[in-house]
Amino acid sequence: MKKELIVAIENPEDKNVITAALESGVSAVLTTKEGISEKVKKLARVKTIAPDGDFKLGEEFVIVEIKGKEDEERAAQLLKQGKKVIVKTTDWTIIPLENLLAQGDEVYAWVRNSEEAKTALTILEKGVKGVVLETKDVNEIKATGQAISQAGEKVKLEVAKVKRVKPIGMCDRVCIDTCSNMTRGEGALVGNSSAGMFLVHAETESNPYVAARPFRVNAGAVHMYVRLPGGKTKYLAEIESGDEIMIYNYKGEGRIAYVGRAKVEKRPMLLIEAETKEGKKVSGILQNAETIRLTRPDGTPISVVELKEGDEVLVYTEEPGRHFGMKVKESIVEK
Repeated sequence: MKKELIVAIENPEDKNVITAALESGVSAVLTTKEGISEKVKKLARVKTIAPDGDFKLGEEFVIVEIKGKEDEERAAQLLKQGKKVIVKTTDWTIIPLENLLAQGDEVYAWVRNSEEAKTALTILEKGVKGVVLETKDVNEIKATGQAISQAGEKVKLEVAKVKRVKPIGMCDRVCIDTCSNMTRGEGALVGNSSAGMFLVHAETESNPYVAARPFRVNAGAVHMYVRLPGGKTKYLAEIESGDEIMIYNYKGEGRIAYVGRAKVEKRPMLLIEAETKEGKKVSGILQNAETIRLTRPDGTPISVVELKEGDEVLVYTEEPGRHFGMKVKESIVEK
Protein backbone atom coordinates (compact mmCIF):
# COMPACT_ATOMS: atom_id res chain seq x y z
CA MET A 1 0.00 0.00 0.00
CA LYS A 2 1.41 3.38 -0.99
CA LYS A 3 1.73 5.66 2.03
CA GLU A 4 0.57 9.27 1.98
CA LEU A 5 2.02 12.44 3.49
CA ILE A 6 -0.48 15.18 4.31
CA VAL A 7 0.71 18.45 5.83
CA ALA A 8 -1.65 20.49 8.00
CA ILE A 9 -1.49 24.29 7.63
CA GLU A 10 -3.58 27.21 8.78
CA ASN A 11 -1.65 30.08 7.23
CA PRO A 12 -1.32 30.09 3.41
CA GLU A 13 1.25 32.87 3.72
CA ASP A 14 3.70 30.46 5.32
CA LYS A 15 5.34 29.68 1.99
CA ASN A 16 8.35 27.94 3.54
CA VAL A 17 6.11 25.28 5.05
CA ILE A 18 4.10 24.78 1.86
CA THR A 19 7.24 24.70 -0.30
CA ALA A 20 8.90 22.14 2.00
CA ALA A 21 5.73 20.04 1.88
CA LEU A 22 5.67 20.08 -1.92
CA GLU A 23 9.37 19.24 -2.15
CA SER A 24 8.84 16.34 0.26
CA GLY A 25 6.23 14.64 -1.94
CA VAL A 26 3.11 15.71 -0.10
CA SER A 27 -0.10 13.99 -1.23
CA ALA A 28 -2.33 16.83 -0.04
CA VAL A 29 -2.44 19.90 2.15
CA LEU A 30 -5.04 19.95 4.94
CA THR A 31 -6.65 22.97 6.52
CA THR A 32 -9.69 23.24 8.76
CA LYS A 33 -10.47 26.77 7.53
CA GLU A 34 -12.45 27.84 4.50
CA GLY A 35 -10.93 30.13 1.88
CA ILE A 36 -7.39 28.76 2.15
CA SER A 37 -7.65 25.98 -0.41
CA GLU A 38 -7.52 28.26 -3.47
CA LYS A 39 -4.64 30.27 -2.03
CA VAL A 40 -2.60 27.10 -1.61
CA LYS A 41 -3.38 26.00 -5.17
CA LYS A 42 -1.93 29.23 -6.52
CA LEU A 43 1.47 28.14 -5.22
CA ALA A 44 1.50 24.69 -6.85
CA ARG A 45 -0.58 21.90 -8.33
CA VAL A 46 -1.58 20.09 -5.16
CA LYS A 47 -4.73 18.50 -3.74
CA THR A 48 -6.35 20.06 -0.70
CA ILE A 49 -8.38 18.61 2.17
CA ALA A 50 -10.60 21.37 3.52
CA PRO A 51 -14.24 22.35 3.98
CA ASP A 52 -14.00 23.76 0.44
CA GLY A 53 -11.14 21.58 -0.82
CA ASP A 54 -10.73 18.83 -3.42
CA PHE A 55 -11.53 16.39 -0.62
CA LYS A 56 -14.22 17.65 1.71
CA LEU A 57 -13.14 17.74 5.34
CA GLY A 58 -15.96 16.35 7.42
CA GLU A 59 -17.30 14.27 4.54
CA GLU A 60 -14.60 12.26 2.74
CA PHE A 61 -11.98 12.87 5.43
CA VAL A 62 -13.06 13.03 9.06
CA ILE A 63 -10.87 14.04 12.02
CA VAL A 64 -11.61 12.10 15.20
CA GLU A 65 -9.90 13.14 18.42
CA ILE A 66 -9.57 10.10 20.65
CA LYS A 67 -10.14 10.91 24.32
CA GLY A 68 -11.86 7.70 25.29
CA LYS A 69 -13.45 4.45 24.12
CA GLU A 70 -16.54 6.22 22.76
CA ASP A 71 -14.39 8.24 20.35
CA GLU A 72 -12.65 5.09 19.21
CA GLU A 73 -15.99 3.39 18.55
CA ARG A 74 -17.15 6.43 16.56
CA ALA A 75 -13.99 6.25 14.43
CA ALA A 76 -14.63 2.56 13.81
CA GLN A 77 -18.16 3.32 12.62
CA LEU A 78 -16.89 5.98 10.25
CA LEU A 79 -14.43 3.47 8.77
CA LYS A 80 -17.31 1.05 8.16
CA GLN A 81 -19.12 3.86 6.33
CA GLY A 82 -16.19 4.22 3.94
CA LYS A 83 -14.77 7.41 5.42
CA LYS A 84 -11.07 8.23 5.61
CA VAL A 85 -10.45 8.68 9.32
CA ILE A 86 -7.71 10.92 10.67
CA VAL A 87 -6.96 9.83 14.23
CA LYS A 88 -5.84 12.56 16.60
CA THR A 89 -4.87 11.72 20.17
CA THR A 90 -4.23 14.05 23.09
CA ASP A 91 -1.18 12.11 24.36
CA TRP A 92 0.00 10.48 21.14
CA THR A 93 -0.37 6.74 21.60
CA ILE A 94 -0.53 3.81 19.23
CA ILE A 95 -3.24 1.74 20.96
CA PRO A 96 -6.24 3.42 19.25
CA LEU A 97 -4.45 3.15 15.90
CA GLU A 98 -3.83 -0.56 16.41
CA ASN A 99 -7.48 -1.16 17.26
CA LEU A 100 -8.72 0.82 14.24
CA LEU A 101 -6.24 -0.70 11.79
CA ALA A 102 -7.66 -4.09 12.69
CA GLN A 103 -11.03 -2.83 11.41
CA GLY A 104 -10.12 -0.91 8.25
CA ASP A 105 -7.38 0.39 5.98
CA GLU A 106 -8.41 4.05 5.60
CA VAL A 107 -6.73 5.15 8.83
CA TYR A 108 -4.50 8.22 9.00
CA ALA A 109 -2.46 9.33 12.01
CA TRP A 110 -2.16 12.97 13.10
CA VAL A 111 1.53 13.37 14.07
CA ARG A 112 3.83 16.17 15.21
CA ASN A 113 7.22 14.95 14.00
CA SER A 114 9.02 12.37 11.88
CA GLU A 115 9.57 9.93 14.76
CA GLU A 116 5.84 9.72 15.45
CA ALA A 117 5.31 9.27 11.71
CA LYS A 118 7.79 6.36 11.53
CA THR A 119 6.00 4.61 14.37
CA ALA A 120 2.56 5.09 12.81
CA LEU A 121 3.80 3.77 9.47
CA THR A 122 4.84 0.44 11.01
CA ILE A 123 1.98 -0.27 13.44
CA LEU A 124 0.80 -3.90 13.11
CA GLU A 125 3.44 -4.23 10.34
CA LYS A 126 1.18 -2.76 7.65
CA GLY A 127 0.98 0.69 9.26
CA VAL A 128 -1.49 3.52 8.70
CA LYS A 129 -2.39 4.59 5.17
CA GLY A 130 -0.82 7.99 5.75
CA VAL A 131 0.12 10.66 8.25
CA VAL A 132 -1.12 14.20 8.76
CA LEU A 133 1.88 16.21 9.91
CA GLU A 134 1.32 19.34 11.99
CA THR A 135 4.55 21.32 12.22
CA LYS A 136 6.20 24.49 10.99
CA ASP A 137 9.64 22.90 11.19
CA VAL A 138 10.87 22.56 7.60
CA ASN A 139 13.44 19.91 8.60
CA GLU A 140 10.73 17.77 10.22
CA ILE A 141 8.63 18.02 7.07
CA LYS A 142 11.56 16.83 4.96
CA ALA A 143 12.42 14.04 7.41
CA THR A 144 8.82 12.85 7.39
CA GLY A 145 8.75 12.94 3.59
CA GLN A 146 11.83 10.75 3.55
CA ALA A 147 10.25 8.33 6.02
CA ILE A 148 7.17 8.10 3.79
CA SER A 149 9.26 7.39 0.68
CA GLN A 150 11.07 4.58 2.48
CA ALA A 151 7.92 3.05 3.95
CA GLY A 152 7.35 0.40 1.33
CA GLU A 153 6.35 -3.22 1.21
CA LYS A 154 8.62 -5.91 2.54
CA VAL A 155 8.84 -9.31 0.88
CA LYS A 156 10.58 -12.48 1.91
CA LEU A 157 13.38 -13.18 -0.55
CA GLU A 158 14.73 -16.70 -0.91
CA VAL A 159 18.02 -18.16 -2.05
CA ALA A 160 17.90 -20.19 -5.26
CA LYS A 161 20.64 -22.10 -7.04
CA VAL A 162 21.20 -21.56 -10.75
CA LYS A 163 20.34 -24.69 -12.73
CA ARG A 164 20.75 -23.56 -16.33
CA VAL A 165 21.96 -20.60 -18.40
CA LYS A 166 21.08 -20.92 -22.09
CA PRO A 167 21.64 -18.38 -24.89
CA ILE A 168 18.43 -18.07 -26.94
CA GLY A 169 19.21 -15.39 -29.53
CA MET A 170 17.60 -12.03 -30.29
CA CYS A 171 14.51 -10.87 -28.40
CA ASP A 172 12.72 -7.64 -27.54
CA ARG A 173 13.93 -6.53 -24.13
CA VAL A 174 12.81 -3.71 -21.84
CA CYS A 175 15.22 -1.37 -20.09
CA ILE A 176 13.55 0.61 -17.29
CA ASP A 177 15.01 4.01 -16.40
CA THR A 178 13.51 5.20 -13.13
CA CYS A 179 13.44 8.71 -11.65
CA SER A 180 15.41 7.49 -8.62
CA ASN A 181 18.98 6.40 -8.09
CA MET A 182 19.52 2.96 -6.60
CA THR A 183 22.43 1.65 -4.57
CA ARG A 184 24.31 -1.64 -4.46
CA GLY A 185 21.98 -4.43 -3.38
CA GLU A 186 18.86 -2.92 -4.95
CA GLY A 187 16.88 -3.82 -8.04
CA ALA A 188 13.51 -4.93 -9.40
CA LEU A 189 11.70 -8.26 -9.16
CA VAL A 190 11.07 -9.75 -12.61
CA GLY A 191 10.37 -13.21 -13.95
CA ASN A 192 8.77 -15.39 -16.59
CA SER A 193 6.08 -16.13 -14.00
CA SER A 194 4.65 -14.00 -11.21
CA ALA A 195 5.14 -17.09 -9.06
CA GLY A 196 8.92 -16.82 -9.36
CA MET A 197 10.96 -13.67 -9.86
CA PHE A 198 14.66 -12.78 -9.81
CA LEU A 199 15.97 -9.71 -8.02
CA VAL A 200 17.59 -8.12 -11.07
CA HIS A 201 20.24 -5.71 -9.83
CA ALA A 202 20.27 -2.05 -10.85
CA GLU A 203 23.15 -0.85 -13.02
CA THR A 204 25.04 0.61 -10.07
CA GLU A 205 28.41 -0.83 -11.12
CA SER A 206 30.80 0.67 -13.64
CA ASN A 207 33.45 -1.06 -15.74
CA PRO A 208 36.17 0.10 -18.17
CA TYR A 209 33.64 0.17 -21.02
CA VAL A 210 30.37 1.40 -19.49
CA ALA A 211 29.62 4.00 -16.80
CA ALA A 212 27.22 3.15 -13.99
CA ARG A 213 23.55 3.99 -14.55
CA PRO A 214 22.20 3.72 -10.98
CA PHE A 215 18.70 4.76 -12.07
CA ARG A 216 18.40 1.83 -14.48
CA VAL A 217 17.21 -1.76 -14.31
CA ASN A 218 17.75 -3.72 -17.51
CA ALA A 219 14.71 -5.80 -16.75
CA GLY A 220 14.43 -8.44 -19.48
CA ALA A 221 12.17 -9.71 -22.23
CA VAL A 222 8.85 -8.00 -23.01
CA HIS A 223 6.67 -10.91 -21.81
CA MET A 224 8.05 -11.00 -18.27
CA TYR A 225 6.33 -9.72 -15.15
CA VAL A 226 7.63 -6.91 -12.95
CA ARG A 227 6.36 -6.37 -9.41
CA LEU A 228 4.40 -3.17 -8.67
CA PRO A 229 3.13 -1.57 -5.43
CA GLY A 230 0.37 -3.43 -3.62
CA GLY A 231 1.59 -6.85 -4.75
CA LYS A 232 0.42 -6.24 -8.32
CA THR A 233 2.37 -7.11 -11.46
CA LYS A 234 2.58 -5.84 -15.00
CA TYR A 235 4.08 -7.11 -18.23
CA LEU A 236 7.34 -5.35 -19.00
CA ALA A 237 5.92 -4.50 -22.44
CA GLU A 238 3.23 -2.40 -20.72
CA ILE A 239 5.57 -0.30 -18.58
CA GLU A 240 5.66 3.37 -19.56
CA SER A 241 6.66 6.80 -18.31
CA GLY A 242 4.91 7.77 -15.07
CA ASP A 243 4.25 4.20 -13.92
CA GLU A 244 5.15 3.05 -10.42
CA ILE A 245 7.33 -0.01 -9.88
CA MET A 246 8.73 -1.52 -6.71
CA ILE A 247 12.44 -1.43 -5.98
CA TYR A 248 13.71 -3.90 -3.38
CA ASN A 249 17.02 -4.36 -1.62
CA TYR A 250 18.61 -7.70 -0.80
CA LYS A 251 16.84 -7.72 2.59
CA GLY A 252 13.45 -7.60 0.85
CA GLU A 253 12.74 -4.00 1.87
CA GLY A 254 10.81 -2.21 -0.87
CA ARG A 255 10.17 1.35 -2.01
CA ILE A 256 8.31 2.92 -4.90
CA ALA A 257 10.16 4.31 -7.92
CA TYR A 258 8.60 6.19 -10.81
CA VAL A 259 9.40 5.25 -14.37
CA GLY A 260 10.97 8.00 -16.43
CA ARG A 261 11.42 5.94 -19.58
CA ALA A 262 11.07 2.37 -20.77
CA LYS A 263 13.14 1.36 -23.81
CA VAL A 264 12.34 -1.67 -25.93
CA GLU A 265 15.25 -2.84 -28.10
CA LYS A 266 16.32 -6.07 -29.79
CA ARG A 267 19.20 -7.70 -27.94
CA PRO A 268 20.75 -11.18 -27.58
CA MET A 269 19.22 -12.89 -24.58
CA LEU A 270 19.79 -15.64 -22.02
CA LEU A 271 17.30 -18.04 -20.45
CA ILE A 272 18.20 -18.38 -16.77
CA GLU A 273 16.65 -21.04 -14.57
CA ALA A 274 17.07 -21.52 -10.82
CA GLU A 275 15.53 -23.54 -8.02
CA THR A 276 15.02 -22.93 -4.28
CA LYS A 277 15.83 -25.54 -1.66
CA GLU A 278 12.08 -26.22 -1.41
CA GLY A 279 12.05 -27.09 -5.10
CA LYS A 280 10.36 -23.94 -6.39
CA LYS A 281 11.48 -23.08 -9.91
CA VAL A 282 12.27 -19.56 -11.10
CA SER A 283 13.11 -18.52 -14.65
CA GLY A 284 13.70 -15.34 -16.59
CA ILE A 285 15.01 -14.12 -19.93
CA LEU A 286 17.62 -11.39 -19.57
CA GLN A 287 19.96 -9.61 -21.94
CA ASN A 288 23.24 -11.37 -22.62
CA ALA A 289 25.58 -8.60 -21.47
CA GLU A 290 28.07 -8.02 -18.65
CA THR A 291 26.14 -5.05 -17.25
CA ILE A 292 23.03 -7.14 -16.47
CA ARG A 293 23.33 -8.67 -13.03
CA LEU A 294 21.38 -10.76 -10.55
CA THR A 295 21.80 -10.35 -6.80
CA ARG A 296 23.70 -12.63 -4.45
CA PRO A 297 22.36 -13.33 -0.93
CA ASP A 298 24.77 -10.76 0.54
CA GLY A 299 23.53 -8.05 -1.82
CA THR A 300 26.50 -8.04 -4.18
CA PRO A 301 25.74 -8.20 -7.92
CA ILE A 302 26.78 -11.03 -10.19
CA SER A 303 26.81 -10.61 -13.96
CA VAL A 304 24.65 -12.96 -16.01
CA VAL A 305 27.63 -13.73 -18.26
CA GLU A 306 29.48 -15.13 -15.21
CA LEU A 307 26.60 -17.26 -13.95
CA LYS A 308 27.24 -20.97 -13.63
CA GLU A 309 25.32 -23.92 -12.26
CA GLY A 310 25.20 -23.85 -8.48
CA ASP A 311 25.56 -20.08 -8.07
CA GLU A 312 23.22 -18.69 -5.42
CA VAL A 313 20.96 -15.72 -6.24
CA LEU A 314 17.99 -14.02 -4.59
CA VAL A 315 14.46 -14.74 -5.79
CA TYR A 316 10.87 -14.17 -4.72
CA THR A 317 8.26 -16.92 -4.97
CA GLU A 318 4.52 -17.18 -4.39
CA GLU A 319 1.65 -19.37 -5.51
CA PRO A 320 0.84 -18.84 -9.23
CA GLY A 321 -2.31 -17.14 -10.43
CA ARG A 322 -2.87 -13.63 -11.81
CA HIS A 323 -5.69 -11.89 -13.62
CA PHE A 324 -4.80 -8.52 -15.15
CA GLY A 325 -1.92 -8.28 -12.71
CA MET A 326 -4.06 -8.99 -9.62
CA LYS A 327 -3.42 -12.01 -7.41
CA VAL A 328 -6.16 -14.64 -7.73
CA LYS A 329 -6.68 -18.18 -6.51
CA GLU A 330 -6.83 -20.63 -9.37
CA SER A 331 -5.24 -23.80 -10.64
CA ILE A 332 -2.50 -22.83 -13.07
CA VAL A 333 0.68 -24.35 -14.48
CA GLU A 334 3.30 -22.16 -16.16
CA LYS A 335 6.21 -23.67 -18.09
